Amino acid sequence: MRHVIALDVGGTGMKAALAGASGELIHQARRPTGRERGPDAVVESILDFAAELGAYGEEHFGEPAAAAGVAVPGIVDEDNGVAAYAANLGWRDVPLRRLLSERLGGIPVALGHDVRTGGLAEGRIGAGKGADRFLFVPLGTGIAGAIGIDGRVEAGAHGFAGEIGHIVVRPGGAPCPCGQRGCLERFASAAAVSEAWAAACGDPEADAADCAKAVASGDPNAVRIWQEAVSALADGLVTALTLLDPRTLIIGGGLAEAGETLFTPLRDAVRRRVTFQKLPEIVPAALGDTAGCLGAGLLAWDLLDQTDRTEVTP
Repeated sequence: MRHVIALDVGGTGMKAALAGASGELIHQARRPTGRERGPDAVVESILDFAAELGAYGEEHFGEPAAAAGVAVPGIVDEDNGVAAYAANLGWRDVPLRRLLSERLGGIPVALGHDVRTGGLAEGRIGAGKGADRFLFVPLGTGIAGAIGIDGRVEAGAHGFAGEIGHIVVRPGGAPCPCGQRGCLERFASAAAVSEAWAAACGDPEADAADCAKAVASGDPNAVRIWQEAVSALADGLVTALTLLDPRTLIIGGGLAEAGETLFTPLRDAVRRRVTFQKLPEIVPAALGDTAGCLGAGLLAWDLLDQTDRTEVTP
């Protein structure tokens, strides 16, 4: 059975899969990155995990993987296959595509940015399926974005396209590690809501999910924090849709797990802010934490399609 290897590398853990020709995940596995042992150990863990997956696929499906796709966080040079920088993994300028291809017997390898890769899956086979233009925005520890155009995701000239979390929505506001003040992710990420709610309720273990539950029960402090986050998020999203004019706006990540506690006020807030802009459909992400693996698999199949076309071109 023809298949590809798909790897989704996060800050603390790795999700991996073998993906069939229709993009379906036919085998899945997880393991920690081992980042406490340093960046070299993380790279070795990725290579070992990929090799184990390759061996499993060859044994169970009768042939070696045709290609591999890997999604990583941080700054990614997709064209050259280099994981340029990731603060939470401690690496710089890792030639991951070359290293993986060597470990996997020379098969082609595609390297992608984690959010853009997840966005590719959401746009092509998830919540944005059928939309020619979409914007995928996961609300997690930070806020990033993936700009979808006709079934692909735009990386930008330098690999920074979609960094909506660093749109300044509150000038002079809270400082951001990026060096600016008032960035969207300092007000509307799951981490920002968790921090604000933990301070307000006096429980350092409280998080955004707890805040959402308190909102549903009518707690005034929770309602205030939630409204501030939704207001900031709507400001950032209206800036994005003014520039990009997406047909579908897909919201994912931890904060989206609050369901209509988030989506009902968010849709209202965006609707109140638009004037001449066309209001996109605002929908929750559909693929959950499998989006990264699914997207990595799509990258691998796309790479094979490109190779096949090149081989038949006179």
